[in-house]
Amino acid sequence: MLADWSDEELLAGGRAQGFALLYERRYPLIRGYLRRRVGPHPDLVLDLLAETFARALERRAQFDPQRGTAAGWLLGIARHLLLDAVREGRVADASRRRLGMERIVVASERLELVERESTSELERSLNGLPVEQREAIERRVLAEEPYALIAAQIGCSEQVVRKRVSRGLATLRRRMKESA
Repeated sequence: MLADWSDEELLAGGRAQGFALLYERRYPLIRGYLRRRVGPHPDLVLDLLAETFARALERRAQFDPQRGTAAGWLLGIARHLLLDAVREGRVADASRRRLGMERIVVASERLELVERESTSELERSLNGLPVEQREAIERRVLAEEPYALIAAQIGCSEQVVRKRVSRGLATLRRRMKESA
């Protein structure tokens, strides 16, 4: 049964149903990540989301589970697309167009709902962590601050910051598996 497959198995399996399930599982994570980075621009978040998953679908054969998780791979794609969008002043859509996917047009009421949902899902997940872990993840993963800077500013070693990030991410990963 596909629902029992790990994200990595769904991605590597090559089945459309498997990718659809991976999308359902990881859509909130990627949307929350992009929302946190983009700010109050739900239309931009949706464009980046569409291209992130289109690119993942198009390049799924390039995924290497030895290099990390499927969620991490998707976040990496989203991050690169976001950086490219900032640099180029527009969201890339080449993968979406190559796959024949139409551009998503969403009414403003739906955009407001996406905005509220994105914020609340990520905030709920992070708020369930101990304060030290939440802060470490927000600063290292979401804000991409160097470990050395975080450690210096909060008065601990880099190793402590790394451990907080690691433990927090492990907790989030475990909770995601339990809710899937």
